Amino acid sequence: MIDKKRFGLNRIIAPTMKLEEFFNFAVSVGIHKVELRNDLANPDPIDNLKHEIAAKMARDLGLEIISINALQKFNLASAREKATTELKALLTLCNALRCGAVVLCPNNDPGDKRTAEQRKTETIDALKAFGGMFTSNGILGYVEPLGFGISSLDSLLVAQECIQRSGYTCYRIVHDTFHHHIGPDDQKILGKDYAVFNTGLIHISGVESDIPKADYRDEHRVLIGSHDRTDSKGQIQLLEKLGYKGVYSFEPFSPAVQKLSKDKLADAVRKSIDYILA
Repeated sequence: MIDKKRFGLNRIIAPTMKLEEFFNFAVSVGIHKVELRNDLANPDPIDNLKHEIAAKMARDLGLEIISINALQKFNLASAREKATTELKALLTLCNALRCGAVVLCPNNDPGDKRTAEQRKTETIDALKAFGGMFTSNGILGYVEPLGFGISSLDSLLVAQECIQRSGYTCYRIVHDTFHHHIGPDDQKILGKDYAVFNTGLIHISGVESDIPKADYRDEHRVLIGSHDRTDSKGQIQLLEKLGYKGVYSFEPFSPAVQKLSKDKLADAVRKSIDYILA
């Protein structure tokens, strides 16, 4: 049985809520772990509040900020200078918020003409370049493979290899149940070729739309329920069996979820937790 304390909320679930409102919403549904984002209408993860005010707000509610999502295009060499500047700011914010990790998202662009080997090389080079910054700050980098066909890093196995070849121990992998379902990895790699102890965080969502898997996009990602077509519950059960002890963070991008009233959203989150635990 998964302890309910291990569930978290990614802020994408309610992107129009102000930070304090989002914090209070999480607590209202019994969740005390949250992820912040820098890709909402206001790109500042803490809504332009002073660091100490946001930190106190979370502390007073007993909330743990588990990650800031994300350093985008982290593995694109041509964007390295910009990414380095952004990472420095994110690490400063993490230290102020006592946040333990920054999510690293790969380049996800149909215009990316690099070969698979070039993409892997630039991913390893980026992890080497950023490793000292993460290590000196005592913060983890969560590498998140994205399963889309245009993604430059779509595999847990490739992410695992790149981290190993970087030589740094400050990295973990985000296993996203949606991206794992649509990506190239066979489920059988878990616990075999892929070592689950490399997983630092699991993002969870489901898809109920009756469309081909190749057409799945972020807007189809809802809370996990009995009509889910990604077998996210099955993935969770397997990961538990293999010894995963970390956080399961809800990350539904669907407007159908995001536009729910606060009461209906709270009820939907509770029902999804109940379904996962049943």
